[in-house]
Amino acid sequence: VIITGLVTKIESINYYVKCEDKIYHCFLKGNFKKKFEYKKNKLITTDIVVVGDYVDFELNKEGFGLIHKIHKRKNYLSRKAPRIKGATIKGSRLEQVLAANIDNAIIVMSPKTPQFNNRTLDRYIVTAKACNIPETIVINKIDLADEDFKYWINLYQKTGHNIITVSATENINIDKLKSLIDKKVSVFWGPSGVGKSSLINTIYPQANLRVGDISDYTTKGRHTTVTAQLIEIEKDTYLIDTPGIREIEPFGVSQLDLGHYFNDIAKYIPDCKFNTCTHEHEPDCAVREAFYKGKISEERYLSYLNMLDSIEEDINYL
Repeated sequence: VIITGLVTKIESINYYVKCEDKIYHCFLKGNFKKKFEYKKNKLITTDIVVVGDYVDFELNKEGFGLIHKIHKRKNYLSRKAPRIKGATIKGSRLEQVLAANIDNAIIVMSPKTPQFNNRTLDRYIVTAKACNIPETIVINKIDLADEDFKYWINLYQKTGHNIITVSATENINIDKLKSLIDKKVSVFWGPSGVGKSSLINTIYPQANLRVGDISDYTTKGRHTTVTAQLIEIEKDTYLIDTPGIREIEPFGVSQLDLGHYFNDIAKYIPDCKFNTCTHEHEPDCAVREAFYKGKISEERYLSYLNMLDSIEEDINYL
């Protein structure tokens, strides 16, 4: 008998799949392994089961499920795999898929503890856009923000981003955030220590996620979420809580594509003289002209150039 269910949690080789009101303990079928293949000279990975996937499985004599099929995904969140042994083939880093079938990417940042970093935020934004997931910027701990921080809020609002300022401890705009994620599948994503688990606990106390301390020494959050997990908070409302990720690099974004994921840069790209313009040094570049005229902020343009430089290593594989 084939059973279709939703993957809610993964721990090593153990997959927990929800079907109606029951959770099945599953494993990957023996011949169902990670596969690597090339398409148009681009290295991709396929057949990796992640939280949010709908899968087909059959029960064995011991009562465990054996997963043998992944249903087609509407989208998935991924990044370049970390720089570790085995994570590259022919010099190109593999794709690490984190979660699938997502309605919202809730990118959580904070003004302080840990300190706000716009380049990190831009990497999360580009990654969400490249994965075709609608993103919302949530600034938690807004009660810690000073007057100068309004600059960043205004900047991202002016560039067309949906931004919500909240505080888990002071209960600021929690209802506004709750209305955004109600009846949807949302991933809470951001650096360690920004308060993702605290926000979830404030909105849905029944979640009871473990909350980690901020290290006084490094001012970087300690990792408290061991694995990504999909939590059904209320009927038809799911949250995907992910481990804090210190390194985020979007997968499959070429130098020529990158500018299209920056709202304030993308609108000037059609006016560039060359359709191969990277907006770094080419003549008659409408993007650089807009920057020189103050139509694109220095912080965003430098963030773009920083990301452009980081994806140069993979240009031959895209």
